Amino acid sequence: MQPLTNRSKVVVKKEMSLYERIYLPAVISGMMITFSHFFRKKPTIQYPEQTRAFSGVYRGQHVLKRDDNGAERCTACGLCAVACPAEAITMTAAERKPGEEKLYREEKYAAVYEINMLRCIFCGDCEDACPKEAIFLTDRKVNSEVNRKSFIYGKNVLVEGIEKEKRVDVSLRQTAAVLAFKKHKEFDHNS
Repeated sequence: MQPLTNRSKVVVKKEMSLYERIYLPAVISGMMITFSHFFRKKPTIQYPEQTRAFSGVYRGQHVLKRDDNGAERCTACGLCAVACPAEAITMTAAERKPGEEKLYREEKYAAVYEINMLRCIFCGDCEDACPKEAIFLTDRKVNSEVNRKSFIYGKNVLVEGIEKEKRVDVSLRQTAAVLAFKKHKEFDHNS
């Protein structure tokens, strides 16, 4: 009977030599590796006194952006909540009332916008799904808290300040491809 492929190998059970049977050389080489790690520089950082530098694309606490006029960009379309794999985002839409044109860009806005930071996995899918560029993940760390309710961040925590000095810079989160896309006037629906 012929084999189906030519990849078959003949296995030979070879007797181990005395050198291999005593395992002493293997133990000594393992101990040499262990002792070499004793004399290396320790990577430990004393956290409260020292902080490690974060990457430019680090994904931390969320922020709801405002446009140049100070109005909220979010239109409560719900795409960020649908895109969230952890189902951490909940929102309630409301209609803009007369006189609130400076507060909200569109007729519909998010009256309630909450992110459960205990469920969030900081994947950035909400950021990618938003057609109005309203939500971004920043380089800020999420603060530790004592009780679970304080990890549900509402608009009071997420929306950036109206003043230009209190705005969060997310330009490092923008890739070159996104910036090139924004230069086309025919796709300029977010301005």
